[in-house]
Amino acid sequence: MDFTAQPKPATALCGVVSADGKIAYPPGVKEITDKITTDEMIKRLKMVVKTFMDMDQDSEDEKQQYLPLALHLASEFFLRNPNKDVRLLVACCLADIFRIYAPEAPYTSHDKLKDIFLFITRQLKGLEDTKSPQFNRYFYLLENLAWVKSYNICFELEDCNEIFIQLFRTLFSVINNSHNKKVQMHMLDLMSSIIMEGDGVTQELLDSILINLIPAHKNLNKQSFDLAKVLLKRTVQTIEACIANFFNQVLVLGRSSVSDLSEHVFDLIQELFAIDPHLLLSVMPQLEFKLKSNDGEERLAVVRLLAKLFGSKDSDLATQNRPLWQCFLGRFNDIHVPVRLESVKFASHCLMNHPDLAKDLTEYLKVRSHDPEEAIRHDVIVTIITAAKRDLALVNDQLLGFVRERTLDKRWRVRKEAMMGLAQLYKKYCLHGEAGKEAAEKVSWIKDKLLHIYYQNSIDDKLLVEKIFAQYLVPHNLETEERMKCLYYLYASLDPNAVKALNEMWKCQNMLRSHVRELLDLHKQPTSEANCSAMFGKLMTIAKNLPDPGKAQDFVKKFNQVLGDDEKLRSQLELLISPTCSCKQADVCVREIARKLANPKQPTNPFLEMVKFLLERIAPVHIDSEAIREDCSSLEVTGLAQQEPTSSHLETLKSEKIKGVNTLSHFKPCFRR
Repeated sequence: MDFTAQPKPATALCGVVSADGKIAYPPGVKEITDKITTDEMIKRLKMVVKTFMDMDQDSEDEKQQYLPLALHLASEFFLRNPNKDVRLLVACCLADIFRIYAPEAPYTSHDKLKDIFLFITRQLKGLEDTKSPQFNRYFYLLENLAWVKSYNICFELEDCNEIFIQLFRTLFSVINNSHNKKVQMHMLDLMSSIIMEGDGVTQELLDSILINLIPAHKNLNKQSFDLAKVLLKRTVQTIEACIANFFNQVLVLGRSSVSDLSEHVFDLIQELFAIDPHLLLSVMPQLEFKLKSNDGEERLAVVRLLAKLFGSKDSDLATQNRPLWQCFLGRFNDIHVPVRLESVKFASHCLMNHPDLAKDLTEYLKVRSHDPEEAIRHDVIVTIITAAKRDLALVNDQLLGFVRERTLDKRWRVRKEAMMGLAQLYKKYCLHGEAGKEAAEKVSWIKDKLLHIYYQNSIDDKLLVEKIFAQYLVPHNLETEERMKCLYYLYASLDPNAVKALNEMWKCQNMLRSHVRELLDLHKQPTSEANCSAMFGKLMTIAKNLPDPGKAQDFVKKFNQVLGDDEKLRSQLELLISPTCSCKQADVCVREIARKLANPKQPTNPFLEMVKFLLERIAPVHIDSEAIREDCSSLEVTGLAQQEPTSSHLETLKSEKIKGVNTLSHFKPCFRR
């Protein structure tokens, strides 16, 4: 038993043992009994504390002299004294007595030793208040106990575990942010000596440590979490076997009754792994066993846990434990949909934190990109795009290819996610050039692919392509010069099919603009049956050019009624579709019309959303007279302009090959508003 300490310098003591066997007190200290007042008792105890504090282990005469006093101080009168100052002074005396008489304590009764250490432990609660006038004395008590390793004497007791549990719980409960590093250091010394020099750690004692790692407790007292973390790191070689036994009981044998923390095993594994993976050396094979459980919910819980362990930034678990990694990857093909979904969600963090594992993930993501479940296909896209937006180098061409394929998915939600994701990548790496020329070339195909989708029959696809073009390919909010340069170089680099799609898009927008213009003309004519019939036909035609044409019909009819009643609204709409309307004016008109139709009491307004769709399709957000002049100026620089910009430029547009590069040389009718 290690129960020694470096001796303190000795001080000459002059106490005398009387011939009749009475207790000998230090010089100047009268007898301490229940006959004196509490204040007098405190005064005398302070002198006794000073005496024991100055005594050395080698002071054999003094040790023999004050043995009766040492026994007296451990009497029930002192251990159960109602005054906390008396108890503190007695505890300090007892701590010094253990130091002085080490390695043999002067108390031979096991019951008495238990009472003494439980008494001392209770006094340690005074460490909580660092502003207390007595705090220095509480600190001295802790320091003394840790220095001498006094609690190690309890290993001889049959029920020592009760003492240790009480000690650990007390220290974890009193630690707070007002304590300095010395307090934490002494607490760690005290607890680690019990763990490392004992015969083992019982489950209840282990629980008193692990409970501080549970999120609810961690959030309440971060200092107790930090104390537990450092304690576990310091005792990893000793405590690892105890931790493994606990998880084996719960995970493999299903004996949740062994601990009150059984329901928190996955939270504990995550925290322990973050503290030191060596704490879980024997636990990881148990998780592999759980991954193969017949219970889908159980597999899901393990997958969620391992996703955090494999995906965390500094984790090397995948390389250190290949069997577990391969078993985990197998859950991408799990029969249980939530398990597959969780596996796919994990892939994004893994790609960002561990790009070296991309090769392992690619094949599994390929299979999941064709998963029968829409939500899983959708999340495959989110996973890849999220990683690519962080750093394009994190995703290989195969992964981008999976997103490209999903632009033709049978489900609109999946197609939309794929198209928007690719559009965001194009804007980030091609327009803004955030990662250089190589990255821009890697995603240069996106613009063509997105425009090709305009050939699809779905009106939703067409409208999304128009939105993407206006927001990502050629952002409409750019200044005129920049916007036209962007349009010029985009058009010049498109493949032939993409050029046709873009021309078709402009043509469709122009046709819709014409339908709206004709509708406004009908409003100017006298009401008649023929007029109403023509107006109804025009409304049906417009509705077909909006999402969900069935619902759009009702909204378009409602919009038409509003137009009939509001002359100012008709004037705004006429200005919007006028050939003289500038892009800036168009933006003002759209906002003004939307403001008039908005209902503050109705946050979600499907009618307003449908009208916005219509306005966005007919608004000239890219081409106006200023834009044409700017573009012709650019053409003059390339030597391709044939004449001064006039309205005739709106009638012709063709693509020519100049030195192997497609170059915009003229304007086609599709520019006409």
